[in-house]
Amino acid sequence: MSRIRPSRFVHVVYRTRQFDKMIAWYQAVFDCKVQYQNPVLAFLTYDDEHHRVALINLAAVAPDASHDGQRGAVGVDHVAYTYSGVDELIENYAQLKAKGILPYWCVHHGVTMSMYYADPDGNQMELQVDAFGSSDEANAFINGPGFAANPIGVEYDPEDILARIRAGTPGSAFLRRPTDLPVSPIRGALVPAGTKH
Repeated sequence: MSRIRPSRFVHVVYRTRQFDKMIAWYQAVFDCKVQYQNPVLAFLTYDDEHHRVALINLAAVAPDASHDGQRGAVGVDHVAYTYSGVDELIENYAQLKAKGILPYWCVHHGVTMSMYYADPDGNQMELQVDAFGSSDEANAFINGPGFAANPIGVEYDPEDILARIRAGTPGSAFLRRPTDLPVSPIRGALVPAGTKH
């Protein structure tokens, strides 16, 4: 099988201690609108994508600034690339696994089904597939009760999905998050590529 590549770059997530100022800055610079906001997270977009910029409020998740020399530091949290469908995302997982590269977090956010990887320097990236066929559907989910109940997501086992797809289950069967609970703990310690925790 030839190598699978993402279909497009989709968003960047930043960690910040200036949550409100960052929201206002992206609104001013890119004419972004806030798609979703709670005290910890904000999703903003300037087009029909469900989010192009997301902000994590460190004052809420890591109020002790002494963590800023570690994972809690301000700056880029991760960048995201999307694939055309679940089949491609899962087959890409298998191709990367064969090269010794494993995700450190597999989570269904509801709006996306995602796998998170870290490169050798610890830069994090999200490889994802959109769970909805249109921006209107994705935006409705973001503003609905399921996302409010769990904006982080529910973890899944990529090996189980890989086996089921290879046994004939269509990838589209995994697009919708089957449950909103349990809420996954946020993963993302800086780890070398190819390790999983």
